Amino acid sequence: MNKIVFVEDDPEVGALIAAYLGKHDMDVIVEPRGDRAEAVIAREQPELVLLDIMLPGKDGMTLCRDLRTQWNGPIVLLTSLDSDMNHILSLEMGANDYILKTTPPAVLLARLRLHLRQRGTTQSVAEPAAPSLKQHKIISFGTLSIDPVNRQVLLAGQQVALSTADFELLWELATHAGQIMDRDALLKNLRGVSYDGMDRSVDVAISRLRKKLLDSATEPYRIKTVRNKGYLFAPHAWDN
Repeated sequence: MNKIVFVEDDPEVGALIAAYLGKHDMDVIVEPRGDRAEAVIAREQPELVLLDIMLPGKDGMTLCRDLRTQWNGPIVLLTSLDSDMNHILSLEMGANDYILKTTPPAVLLARLRLHLRQRGTTQSVAEPAAPSLKQHKIISFGTLSIDPVNRQVLLAGQQVALSTADFELLWELATHAGQIMDRDALLKNLRGVSYDGMDRSVDVAISRLRKKLLDSATEPYRIKTVRNKGYLFAPHAWDN
């Protein structure tokens, strides 16, 4: 049985969803306050976290961002806010999915099961691969230096602060410098899942990485977009 922490301040919504998911082999723990959720998640160690956005104490977006620094499981936002901006922001904060509360329960269940399956695949694929990363030495492209052992990135002598996900994406691109990497390849190599044609997490992560590496947002030349194909790390674009 999969354990889920559902952070929801409406007791009726929390009870209804917990009851429905409970009939399908999911143990749902409902926490009504955002500012208590991190402690509950740390204690319960669930396989998935389900978040409302409008929460007392700490909103769901902020909670999602804070959780991403300490917990790598799937985070799904379940909300009544039908907004493209909120959807994009949730992905930038580290969420795996954004689902409306008007979604039929059977569809919600299917999407949660998908994330739980992906988590199992990611763990089985990614965990044994970790030691191989440390066998590599520092690689450099002009003023860019990437140290996989210490997970340190320097650009023009200045350290670049990257999250674990940012670093792994950069390493994947840099070790395939000059090659076009499509979304499917990036998702399979980084998360062990296939691209479903709708997942925008790679695009959001690339945008975030470009910003940190001082690439142009409108005309990127360091991590290039190759239309209808994917992304290309330009090995000769780091000389200044």
